[in-house]
Amino acid sequence: MLFETTSFRTQCVHAGTPPDPTTGSILTPIHQTTTFVQEAVGKDRGFTYSRAANPTVAALEARLAALEDAPHAVATRTGMAAVTTLVLATVSAGERIVCGRTVYGGTVRFLHELIAPFGVQVDFVDAGDNAALAEALVEPARLVLVESPANPTLELCDLRRGAELAHAAGALFAVDNTVLTPALQRPLDLGADVSVLSTTKLIEGHDATLGGALVTRDEDLDRRLRRVVKTIGCSQAPFDAWLTLRGITTLPLRAKQQSDNARTVARFLEGHPAVARVAHPDLESFPQRTLAVQQQSAGGPLIAFELEGGLGAGTELMNRVRLCSLAENLGAAETLITHPASMTHADVPPAQREAAGITNGLVRLSVGLEDPQDVIRDLREALTVAEAALTSSGEVTR
Repeated sequence: MLFETTSFRTQCVHAGTPPDPTTGSILTPIHQTTTFVQEAVGKDRGFTYSRAANPTVAALEARLAALEDAPHAVATRTGMAAVTTLVLATVSAGERIVCGRTVYGGTVRFLHELIAPFGVQVDFVDAGDNAALAEALVEPARLVLVESPANPTLELCDLRRGAELAHAAGALFAVDNTVLTPALQRPLDLGADVSVLSTTKLIEGHDATLGGALVTRDEDLDRRLRRVVKTIGCSQAPFDAWLTLRGITTLPLRAKQQSDNARTVARFLEGHPAVARVAHPDLESFPQRTLAVQQQSAGGPLIAFELEGGLGAGTELMNRVRLCSLAENLGAAETLITHPASMTHADVPPAQREAAGITNGLVRLSVGLEDPQDVIRDLREALTVAEAALTSSGEVTR
């Protein structure tokens, strides 16, 4: 067992993974098995069937819990499986969910298409506005779900105030912390009941796995979450759990470097004449900069921006970059560029997208581990070519 004062970086390397007691292996074994032989009727060694629990997955859960300074974490097969588990474990027909207006597109699709038809009222609110959130909670709610920073606009929710408002209304407060991870923000320390993670993203960080997790300090809630995972069969796979454990060992180093890189790239974009606006929490121009400093230790890897030429210019840029890869993931070692309106948030109703600030011209950049000057060179050259192409075609870029 590690000392209670062990640092976050050390926990990322050691938490949940002592040397294997049988062989001394310093790496956690991959228990690629469905079935565990029991010693006698009613007597087992803590594992019976991998849909319910698996030693490799349990090691990942122990590490994720340690990173949030929590006793409990439940790993799931995907990030959306984590969101599904949370809702099924906490909300019943006739009850109400208040959700931030800017969350991952898959979450919106899930709530609109699968949960609302079962008689659950789902209301989307500007979670960055404390007054709007308070007004939304005048009517009873069972769960408040926000994402901060929000994907893709980077809009922030005041998590401490959000938790206070939710609890005063008798609701659980859950925070999707996928963009920052506990390396840069710990929602439970700010009053949240649950930290929701897509471990697919920055947690694993190498485009190699799918995964999700729910971290909590509430023992009863943990039991309910595990019951749902066991029942619907969305438990994490042993090999993906093992790969995620490997990724976490470098999480604090990657998170810091990618934040630093993103800040450098964001400053370049902010100074480029073809760029209309840029959002990154480390920029002085970021509207919620004071709140960002209060609740997160760095800005994270994401940048949101729009070009002066709107959708046409943004499309040209995304089609002409060479180092940046056009893809839907975020937090990976490689820099990824995304068009949220047609990719990650395509299933969000257009009016809801617009209200959330996800315009057709919005570009999302997830900055990786490359030299940021190389990323800047790629963007500069693509911007130049895109502007020339638009000008020759007669389109106005400014």
